[in-house]
Amino acid sequence: MKSDFFTYQAQTTPYASGMEISHASGNYIYDVDGNSYLDMVAGVSALPLGHCHPAVTTAIKDQVDRYMHVMVYGEYAQEPAVELCKKLASLLPDPLETTYLVNSGTEAMEAAMKLARRVTGRTELIAMHNAYHGNTTGSLALMDYEERKAPFRPLMPAVTFIKFNCHATLNRITDRTAGVILESIQGGAGFIIPSHSWMKALRKKCTDTGALLIVDEIQPGFGRTGTMFYFTQHDIIPDMVVTGKGLAGGLPIGALTTSKPHMEQFKEQPMLGHITTFGGNPVIAAAALATIDTMENSELMEDVKLKELHFRESLIHPNIKAIRGTGLMLAAMLPDDRFTASIVEECRKRGVIFFLLLFEKRAIRITPPLTITLAEIDHACAILKDVISEFY
Repeated sequence: MKSDFFTYQAQTTPYASGMEISHASGNYIYDVDGNSYLDMVAGVSALPLGHCHPAVTTAIKDQVDRYMHVMVYGEYAQEPAVELCKKLASLLPDPLETTYLVNSGTEAMEAAMKLARRVTGRTELIAMHNAYHGNTTGSLALMDYEERKAPFRPLMPAVTFIKFNCHATLNRITDRTAGVILESIQGGAGFIIPSHSWMKALRKKCTDTGALLIVDEIQPGFGRTGTMFYFTQHDIIPDMVVTGKGLAGGLPIGALTTSKPHMEQFKEQPMLGHITTFGGNPVIAAAALATIDTMENSELMEDVKLKELHFRESLIHPNIKAIRGTGLMLAAMLPDDRFTASIVEECRKRGVIFFLLLFEKRAIRITPPLTITLAEIDHACAILKDVISEFY
């Protein structure tokens, strides 16, 4: 299988391990040789309940027996999709009441960019330095990392960048700005948390200029920071919220949620202003409903802060210079980037899966399932510290 993997399936880096997967359950992944791996990445924040949670798999199997894909998005009323959109409205503050379901976070961001321009009649979009919102050409234009953009130019024009957490650059938001786009926690940049005062000032500036505030909750969303959405911890209400990753418990999904008057702009002039074949897929929507229901009816979100503290106490090491992030969206910062990839690979060989971040090369990603136990945290941190000590 490994040979076929490298021969027939496209890779995205020269360094893929090609680990051959047998199955996965709970907080563990198993290879074909019978080795177990404690998963501290959760499919890059996509598995809040871990692997194959019985509530999610039961919902999937039940829906498969009823019907799967029947029609392109938005034509037929399919109970799982309708109930999911209704559930998201109940979780988000007014007027965020209408959801467009798609297949991934970056697709939801594409819809948000289009809708911001349509609603405001303006063209300029403002994004953050070191942002990451996906890799389609529109989302790529929201990234200021030239090494990643240059091979694919020309990209979407009229995108300006400001500095995350910088009050002074908020003055670049004007009455020519259609939308301001930010991750509620910057992911690829190293899990950078915004200040409360900056978030409030950003919201006010957008209101004053008529620009729409678009918040990307793709990674922090659905309990990872201890609340369903991280932006709610800053007492602001965006004009649009983009979600994905953890929403469907391991199946591909994205969602754009905004007010009904805004979303109505996709219906006419032209019709099908945004369209997707598989968005709102009933099997995926059923998985999402089961994921949210399980999180709402458990103590998983309540326990996030306790588990964060346990990570911080367990990762005291002379060569871990900081723990960035919040909740179970953490990054262990090394002194430099010489050994980051090697440390991650050696940890995998010892049965614990960590990962890298896109821009911040000194960071080791720690985004386990919310179901991680304190004993598993102890084990993972001990392995990580041992490996770091061998490299430094």
